[in-house]
Amino acid sequence: MCYDISFKVKLETIADYFPDLIIEDQIDLDFTVGEHIIGHAYNDHPIIYRNREDHQLHLKLMEWGVIPFYVKEEKAFLRQRASMLNARSERILDDNKSYWNKIKERRCLVPMTGTYEHRAIKGWKNKVPYFIKPRDQEMFFLPGLYSVVELPDTQTGEMIKRWTFTLITRAANDLMKNIHNDGDNRWRMPLYLPFELSQEWLTENLSEEAYRSILNYEMPAADMEYHPVFTIRSPKQRADGKPKYEPWEWEKLPALYEF
Repeated sequence: MCYDISFKVKLETIADYFPDLIIEDQIDLDFTVGEHIIGHAYNDHPIIYRNREDHQLHLKLMEWGVIPFYVKEEKAFLRQRASMLNARSERILDDNKSYWNKIKERRCLVPMTGTYEHRAIKGWKNKVPYFIKPRDQEMFFLPGLYSVVELPDTQTGEMIKRWTFTLITRAANDLMKNIHNDGDNRWRMPLYLPFELSQEWLTENLSEEAYRSILNYEMPAADMEYHPVFTIRSPKQRADGKPKYEPWEWEKLPALYEF
């Protein structure tokens, strides 16, 4: 699954990829998130979606971690929300009981500069984090789904619209099977896409055939960049002062298989 990402770029750069993008008022153009974003913090992230009123592409801040539209009390849903950070691609079109099937037409893109995943090493106490991204894409766009719910403000009681999103994951390719190799969700990876398919994901009235084709896309290992990094789930900083997404040499780290 994917709970850790990186987004270290100015928002105006996104407009280079989507020239007609409408940036909504609440976003500061100098907005940058950081070298490591944790999904379980449920923080805001800039999301690209097609607005249902003007049918144009918009950029809007949304919270990572979907809150379904039927939820009436946020506090009662908090524990379950951790399971809504990612959506399995297999459940979107083919599982009618899934919430993802109910919001399958609320497609969005999540801009980022990298994802992180942890590799278990036999005999090692701690897992080794890796920074991963599509090759030749300095910024890329993972497909997601978004949801809108009205919940009362905890201080004023006023009903407020909350926009939330989830990232789509799929079965891992050979590379990611060797990195994401442990835990209940092992052998999964984000649905990495080439830019052309990311654009198609937001096509209005996307056909089911095209939808299914995108969900079934498996990025080849040869099209991906990856390297081990310093620990990311700790406030401890690197001794060399470099960002956490820069390569880090772990002593006696066994090599991955060659791809």
